[in-house]
Amino acid sequence: MARRWHRRLCGILGIRIRVVGRPHPGCLLIGNHISWLDIPVVGAQGEIAFLSKAEVRDWPLIGWLADTAGTLFVERGAIRIEEIAGQLRKIGRDRTLMLFPEGTTSDGSGVLRFHPRLFALAQETGLEIQPVAIAYRCDTSGAHDNVAPFIGDDTLLAHLLRVVRHPGLTAEVHFLPPVAFDEENTTRRLLAERTRRAIVEALGIGPDAAPHRPRPAGPTRLPDPVPDPIHGRPESITTDGIAHVA
Repeated sequence: MARRWHRRLCGILGIRIRVVGRPHPGCLLIGNHISWLDIPVVGAQGEIAFLSKAEVRDWPLIGWLADTAGTLFVERGAIRIEEIAGQLRKIGRDRTLMLFPEGTTSDGSGVLRFHPRLFALAQETGLEIQPVAIAYRCDTSGAHDNVAPFIGDDTLLAHLLRVVRHPGLTAEVHFLPPVAFDEENTTRRLLAERTRRAIVEALGIGPDAAPHRPRPAGPTRLPDPVPDPIHGRPESITTDGIAHVA
């Protein structure tokens, strides 16, 4: 039912979807993050659940769809890796789970660094990782679409209205070959880098391309860097951005 709703929502919004490959059952899907549209676009392709911040549950329509689709909602703040891994083991028996490890959305002109600590989930559960490359393009020119990105101080209602009034939006989804912890990917950081590299290559953009990610006005203090957790030690991650955990 959730998959049908995702497809119907994409149809209502006039989004055409081009898919390369398919989601592999029992994998942890890792994708670049551009918009809340990523959820229905990818969710329309299979029995896929998502990890989301708790406040998304209160979003009009989107929150209801996410809850119906079996989304795992987590409170903003510190979340133990063990707790999420336990939910992953349960969900992995029936459906695929998707995460967005960039930690926020961007305009799609590049892919932000993937946070390695999220890859502890694959290490804890033994699941393979399947990279998923997402892009939004104009039907006429094939250029990156500037309406699809949900970034900065944008609101859901304003963005939704722009999408509805914007014909010719095409979403591209590339389900790439799975990767796993092995002799070539011995750490979370290496696995994160390999996954990100596979996505940027599929999108045809440079690995060092810096996407646009507006920040709120006024002085801000960058957070202190968080080191990768030591395997087996309780770890926490903070929630930020939209419709994801990172």
